[in-house]
Amino acid sequence: MVAVLEGTVFPDARAAFFAAGPDPLAAAGVPAVDLSVRIGGLTLRAPVMPASGCFGPELGALIPVAELGATVTKTVFGSARGGNPVHRLTEIPAGMVNSVGIPSRGPAGYLATLHPRYAALDAPTIISVGGHRTSEYAPVVAALGGHGAAYELNVSCPNLDRDGTDIGSDPAAIREVVAAVRLVTDKPIIVKLPVLVASIAACARAAEEAGADAVCVANSIPAMPLAARRPILGNVIGGLSGPSIKPIVLRLVWLASRAVQIPVIACGGVGSVEDALDYFSVGASAVQVGTASFARPFAAVEVARGLRERCLDAGVGSIRELLELEAAS
Repeated sequence: MVAVLEGTVFPDARAAFFAAGPDPLAAAGVPAVDLSVRIGGLTLRAPVMPASGCFGPELGALIPVAELGATVTKTVFGSARGGNPVHRLTEIPAGMVNSVGIPSRGPAGYLATLHPRYAALDAPTIISVGGHRTSEYAPVVAALGGHGAAYELNVSCPNLDRDGTDIGSDPAAIREVVAAVRLVTDKPIIVKLPVLVASIAACARAAEEAGADAVCVANSIPAMPLAARRPILGNVIGGLSGPSIKPIVLRLVWLASRAVQIPVIACGGVGSVEDALDYFSVGASAVQVGTASFARPFAAVEVARGLRERCLDAGVGSIRELLELEAAS
């Protein structure tokens, strides 16, 4: 047992984290740092956001969401659906494998129960949209009635019209999805691409040519964890994420950024400032933080703050200037 002295005052760590806001040196005359990034008509104040499925509106009470560029919702499908059977998530030496199955309340359920809570947070809401046929995405976006600041199209879903292959592995299917969604909204469209594709460059170009404003590279990697020669997950297979996939996604981001003019958002193993800067150095314009948030809900804010502090320490006003300075040294 540890004795506690009467009258001892313990610091409120959460309050201190909120209070440590951006640009602490601004009042001393240090030039402000511009971390903003533009996606179509939407300007994000910072190039850091949570990955879809890794952030719920309840976290708004735990972290200063205003320091993030946006929030990203769990994927909304055209109708209500349950998730996969348990177990849905497991840790392995290589990272985390999840098989949640993306439960969804459908557009009406999302708008009635979740969207007001996201909209109350001090950051733009990017709504993730899914479908199992190319024809299913546009009706979901239309049913959302203009709510949300942008839409992230999760095309890593199996295409039931094409023997279950990922929609995002087929450039023609990507074009079909994006073109249809473009007809029902003028808001920014982000296309989240899968890892297992013949050519990430061809898939990114298809999204750009059809009217997308950005691509997100990439989703988790299909995996099958075992224990005692038996599947751990109720669905047998799941998606591997975490630090181990970062080198794989770095290559994909590098290839995609060389193929398109629209911003590339990197997603895969981001948990620190160094991870984010690695992605920026190969062409990413923004990053998403996923798996790291499960152990450290404040990870995305730490990355955003760290980027600002690195720029301040170096006496530069942007990430581009920071990378140029590092490259010259």
